[in-house]
Amino acid sequence: MELRLFRNAWSNLLGAAVPALAALATVPLVVAGLGEANYGVYALVTAIVGYFAVIDINVTAGSVKYIAAQHARAEPERIAETLCFGSAVYALIGAVGGLGLFFGAGQLVTEVFTVPPHLGTEAIASLQLAGLGFFLRQLQSYLHSVPQALMRFDVSGRLEMVFGVLVPLFTVAVLMLGYGLFALIALRVAASAIHCLLLWRGIHGLLPGLRWRWPGRALRSGILGFSAYSFLSRFAALSYAHADKLIIGALVGVTGLAYFTVAATLANRVLGLTFRLSGVFFPAASMLAAGGELARLDHAYLKATRYVVYLNAAMLVLLAVFAEPLLRYWMNPDFAASGDTVLAVMALAQFVDSLTSLPSLVNDGMGHPRVSGLFAVARALAGLVIVYLGVAGWGILGAAWGHLLASLLFTGAFLVHVHGRTVPTSLARLCAHGFLPGMAGTAGVALAAGLAERWFHRNALDFVLVALATLVLLGLAGMLLVLEGEDRRRSRAWFRMQVWPHIRARIRAWAGG
Repeated sequence: MELRLFRNAWSNLLGAAVPALAALATVPLVVAGLGEANYGVYALVTAIVGYFAVIDINVTAGSVKYIAAQHARAEPERIAETLCFGSAVYALIGAVGGLGLFFGAGQLVTEVFTVPPHLGTEAIASLQLAGLGFFLRQLQSYLHSVPQALMRFDVSGRLEMVFGVLVPLFTVAVLMLGYGLFALIALRVAASAIHCLLLWRGIHGLLPGLRWRWPGRALRSGILGFSAYSFLSRFAALSYAHADKLIIGALVGVTGLAYFTVAATLANRVLGLTFRLSGVFFPAASMLAAGGELARLDHAYLKATRYVVYLNAAMLVLLAVFAEPLLRYWMNPDFAASGDTVLAVMALAQFVDSLTSLPSLVNDGMGHPRVSGLFAVARALAGLVIVYLGVAGWGILGAAWGHLLASLLFTGAFLVHVHGRTVPTSLARLCAHGFLPGMAGTAGVALAAGLAERWFHRNALDFVLVALATLVLLGLAGMLLVLEGEDRRRSRAWFRMQVWPHIRARIRAWAGG
């Protein structure tokens, strides 16, 4: 099980990491091609479409749990019933949301949000076209989860990686050809359609005998019952991801939204990568819980937490300490001046939120989505109020601080509540074995990097040297304080056998030449 977890986690990570790099690399070109105001409209359209997904009742979660258990029990007919029911539900959700976007586009653009009049017509047309994209994205989201439920993250990850690279590249090409916002939305709609077809083909390869089978009432009720509480968690995630942008678009305007979106996107993309490592825990926890293997689950949970927290803390150091030069060299001085503090605070908020990722997945895998769902609703409602007050009083910086405050309050409450209750590990053991090594290992590096950034950063070369030195120190901290004994020995053996011979051969070739 552990080896499969590692392979699936790696595939899931690559499915997000490579597209994230492609997207971040092309953001400056997209902003330059559209202009700051148009990019703000683009971000607004994306946020509106994303927020419409609150009508998704998260049947994906119920399907993943049921398909994982059915696969473990070798029940292909039941898998087909679950898959067909989920596909029908998501087709209905996509149709309802798509029609709502199409017919409500005019009112949203002209009456709800602050969009400059000369951009209004294209914004309305783009949002209407995005309604079709919403329908396809709902189907794509569900089909994407099916290989994951079968513990074949390599299938979903490979497709996600390919489309995640090609779409940003084609986006830049479309802008270079002189097209605008409407063409970008059309490109994404076409990509979603092709992605759905390839996912369906991949699922048929994994389930060659798949036929349309409508489930009985008991299975439908079971899936919907589990999904009902999981929906609450999804609602909170969507609120966190999109509502702040809608509030900024209404109270501040699209230019301020562009500054916030770029900084928040960088923090979300980078710190969201490790969630992909954690994502394999949901079907795995479902399988282990069904088999009563709680000791194995506890061991895997503590070990995964130890490494994920360290990776997130390391990325937090890089984003928070180097926020200003990252935005300056990646975008331009205006984005650095307006968004450096936003980037640092949003990165910290993301890190705090990430501490609940693994506990939530284990909690749901143990069959307690009600707990995570109710916490998610409370966090969404209180968080939106806090963010709204922050934006009303302090603009985009207030939004960032509002996110951080909500993260601190509800992450602490969630961790205290679930451990020892719905998650079979005590909070004291989690802190000692999961949180402390990674946080302690990076705290000293953060202090040293902050001082070096202040004292030695004078130009781009200084920034690169300080950042590289910080990476080296983070790597040493991970090797000495975070890696467990057996993993440390394996890493050393791998380096001696696989890496060092190549380095030595290159040194000899260079010396001989």
